Amino acid sequence: MSAVLIAVVIILLFLVVFITGRPDEFKVIRSAIVPASPGTVFAQVNNLRAWEAWSPWAKLDPNAKSTYEGPAEGVGAIMRWSGNKKVGQGSMTIVESRPNQLVGLKLEFLRPFKATNTAEFTFVPEGPGTKVTWAMFGDNNFGAKVFGLLMNCDDMVGRDFDKGLANLKAAIAK
Repeated sequence: MSAVLIAVVIILLFLVVFITGRPDEFKVIRSAIVPASPGTVFAQVNNLRAWEAWSPWAKLDPNAKSTYEGPAEGVGAIMRWSGNKKVGQGSMTIVESRPNQLVGLKLEFLRPFKATNTAEFTFVPEGPGTKVTWAMFGDNNFGAKVFGLLMNCDDMVGRDFDKGLANLKAAIAK
């Protein structure tokens, strides 16, 4: 074997070991204070049809199609979407709903990549408003670990969460 080939193999092995050693899970968390009661904020998140007014992804594709299944709100409510490459395709299902405290969601992405993640919204009274925390977490497979080397997913998704929380605040103020 030539020295160049040996060097390439060593670099590739180092890279695989490095990537494999990255965290097996990810978590993105953002919070904001919304000047409304926990019940008012909870109602906006617990009803998936209300998301059109504040979701950071709703305006990325005006031609995106959304369908709803199950109850209008709470556990079992489902929203399926299909849109352009910015919006992709997938579904979210409310799997946990504790009035004025928590909404838990199962997220299933089909396009542009396949993944299943969990999202949670928590609502805690703070002063005259509510501290809303939006978190998403899931597994980092090898491909996601490689992607994470090229893009800062916390910043990328976190920016969307920040926009969504600002939109939520604005939607409630109307």
